[in-house]
Amino acid sequence: MSAPAPAPQAPRRRVWLVMLPLVIFLALAGLFLTRLESGGDPSRVPSVLVGRKAPAMTLPPLPDLRKAGASVPGIDTAALGGKPTLVNVWASWCGPCREEHPLLMKLAQDPRLRLVGLNYKDAPENARRFLGQYGMPYEAVGIDPNGRAAIEWGVYGVPETFVLAKDGTIAHKFVGPLTPEAVATTLQPLIEKLAAQ
Repeated sequence: MSAPAPAPQAPRRRVWLVMLPLVIFLALAGLFLTRLESGGDPSRVPSVLVGRKAPAMTLPPLPDLRKAGASVPGIDTAALGGKPTLVNVWASWCGPCREEHPLLMKLAQDPRLRLVGLNYKDAPENARRFLGQYGMPYEAVGIDPNGRAAIEWGVYGVPETFVLAKDGTIAHKFVGPLTPEAVATTLQPLIEKLAAQ
């Protein structure tokens, strides 16, 4: 009598082919869930410039912009030392810039801090109208009509805000509009730390 023939392997292979997409899906779902539960901020994009000197830039002022009767200067990073500085990248056509503007107005009242604005790819008349309507928080406003300075700073979009230490080193970068939570939990403690150094 002959031995029985071994069972064909084809059904086992089919099971694996059917199960493979499910296994991949579960692995990806687990990865995403872990990322969400870890508390990481998906809007925080790391910057290679954090911890380095801010890129040198000299930007002309927004024409005909005045604050308290005086002309508002442009931005020269060589003149930004001495106290912590926020460099806020904004534009009049940017909806989220309108959302964060009241926070910038409040931050501008902090004497430990200097606030400057980098006006990104904007028409001068629109930028002046924006500041006239929402308020003028900046000590200086430099215009970047072609976006070259923003590229050097590694800007992904507007708004973005860079925090500079007294020595001109970039201490932190916020991507997207500032929020009350970000100001309270990250920005204010950072300002206190930098102002004390």
